[in-house]
Amino acid sequence: MKIATFNVNGINGRLPVLLRWLAEAEPDIVCLQELKAPDERFPRGALEEAGYGAVWHGQRAWNGVAILARGRAPIETRRGLPGEEDDAQSRYIEAAVNGVLVGCLYLPNGNPAPGPKFDYKIRWFDRLKTHAAALLKSGAPVVLAGDFNVMPTELDVYKPERWVDDALFRPEIRAAFAELVAEGWTDALRQLHPGEVIYTFWDYFRNAYGRNAGLRLDHLLLSPDLVPKLAAAGVDRDVRGWEKASDHAPAWITLDDVKASRQRPRQKRTSRTPSTALSDAS
Repeated sequence: MKIATFNVNGINGRLPVLLRWLAEAEPDIVCLQELKAPDERFPRGALEEAGYGAVWHGQRAWNGVAILARGRAPIETRRGLPGEEDDAQSRYIEAAVNGVLVGCLYLPNGNPAPGPKFDYKIRWFDRLKTHAAALLKSGAPVVLAGDFNVMPTELDVYKPERWVDDALFRPEIRAAFAELVAEGWTDALRQLHPGEVIYTFWDYFRNAYGRNAGLRLDHLLLSPDLVPKLAAAGVDRDVRGWEKASDHAPAWITLDDVKASRQRPRQKRTSRTPSTALSDAS
């Protein structure tokens, strides 16, 4: 099974890029971020024609997350991260696909820091850690994937000395990511490529992509039972160089002994408990 995460930076404006990548890479499950579209403008029809069912949580002009599944519809289990009931930002969606529970997230940027946006990022990270602990306690096989808006170490950022005061790299944020991983999650790309320079984001300015002046912001975290199944991990870096591309490139993993079944995609927007959804999605 191939699972990917891709911050598309506007799903309708970059739909040709997304469809081309889906056709070439053939991922079984995809987590998308920054849809920048309300629910009614999500391109469900085009994705179904490409062979993907979807669940999505949109927002006009900002944010927005979705989970795609090749040849079937994901079974939604959660929409929105618990812990702050008045939070109206569309940053988390969760679904069961082929017996795996997938949490797709778009963590806040947090700039300028310090300030209210940075405070919100810290609170959101705390809520994520609480929910992630509950997912681990459930015993379900889980992948948490998305744009975490954090570079965990100096290896994950070009010229780290320039980012010390940025909300993506401040010590509080790196510590929060480290605490999350320490609870029992495995950073899949680092598990297989511990010493490599790997980036998933390159700014549009100053020829950042051409100079490889990038950041690793997009991560896939695995629950303990999935780690032995991890066979490969990488970044489709060339996608960032395509015409009208996102400033992010897709990051992906493959899991052995997890078979992706195929059926006609049918939309299922009704939320279910994770245990029921996992049984139905197997």
